[in-house]
Amino acid sequence: MLYQIYETNRAWISPFSEFASAASKLYSNPLSPLAQLPSAHRVSAGFDLIHRLTKEYEKPEFGINSVTVQGTDVVIQEQVVEEKPFCKLLRFKRFTDDAKLLEKMRDQPSVLVVAPLSGHHSTLLRDTVRTLLQDHKVYITDWIDARMVPLEDGPFHLDDYVNYVQDFIRKIGPNVHVISVCQPTVPVLAAVSLMASRGEATPKTMTMMGGPIDARKSPTAVNNLAMNKSFEWFETNVIYRVPPNYPGASRRVYPGFLQHTGFVAMNPDRHANSHYDYFLDLVRGDGDSADAHRQFYDEYNAVLDMPAEYYLDTIKTVFQDFALVNGTWKVRNPKGKDELVKPQDIKTTALLTVEGELDDISGAGQTAAAHELCTGIPKTRHKHYDVVGAGHYGIFSGRRWREQAYPEIRAFILAHNK
Repeated sequence: MLYQIYETNRAWISPFSEFASAASKLYSNPLSPLAQLPSAHRVSAGFDLIHRLTKEYEKPEFGINSVTVQGTDVVIQEQVVEEKPFCKLLRFKRFTDDAKLLEKMRDQPSVLVVAPLSGHHSTLLRDTVRTLLQDHKVYITDWIDARMVPLEDGPFHLDDYVNYVQDFIRKIGPNVHVISVCQPTVPVLAAVSLMASRGEATPKTMTMMGGPIDARKSPTAVNNLAMNKSFEWFETNVIYRVPPNYPGASRRVYPGFLQHTGFVAMNPDRHANSHYDYFLDLVRGDGDSADAHRQFYDEYNAVLDMPAEYYLDTIKTVFQDFALVNGTWKVRNPKGKDELVKPQDIKTTALLTVEGELDDISGAGQTAAAHELCTGIPKTRHKHYDVVGAGHYGIFSGRRWREQAYPEIRAFILAHNK
């Protein structure tokens, strides 16, 4: 019922949001008589802020059209390599007329970036992808909003996530390097472990960034919520059915608007101050700062619904049973057989873990715990790196990602690309 109430409220507010947008332009356009009134710029800024606080945010585009590779601009084309009901495997194909550079790019390592299915779209990793493209062939998992997946396509469990990752690794080939950011560190480790247990070729490297491999270590507010509430509480209080105006009507989901409320509630003062600063930037005519605010919140406010089965599986497996670190996690493969996840079976894949010094989502030591599980990997193929001064988002986006984390990841991949 809550989902239907939200949709009704959104539909009711939408005309007012559009009116605020139009009014903002009327008070700011030099050709409008209203723009000549005293304090018109303040009125315009106020209407603009109202519009942004009430508008619906759709999934942004990656918008990566070109990157610089060894001093040369190359064109990027976004391609769908494989499509499944709940995910698309995207490749960012690079093109250039420079024959020598093209040959070099063909020899560069392939990287699969496994994006989180935890509220935001995979475009949150835009900066990650853009930076990696300088030295790698890049693929990414683009998870689909569950409200857009018809009910007849069936449920989506955490086991399905693991199976998807394995399929994508096989699709790209055994020479791939896998980078998982936040939530997928756990299913990626499971996927590679199961492949190793079966004797399949595994990726050359695994880079795990800011994820809850062992959520018992330095638990954060996010971890505590998942650990202190019962499984039944989550099933009763945060799971709703998609309204009939979407393709996924009647599918059980953890709605994006609830997730967004939780994101904002973690730092309400910071968001309030950010919006007030945006208003002041508009009043002062500081276009660059205003554009930076819009760019951030266009991404931050765009959320997706998660399949209920997957969300509840993750709560129980990762944050309540700690099944991975306890050695009790069994994953059901596409043939219906349960397989025990044994990270110690991984022998040839090198492991790099990355954590942010100020991460308030995945606490210190949670990601590094992967090293304690992967005992079959030789010590010389283990590495851990702390990004000094970085919060959760700073390890994969922004200046600290580009200047601190990325050089370490690039060097690690290169060292183990033989």
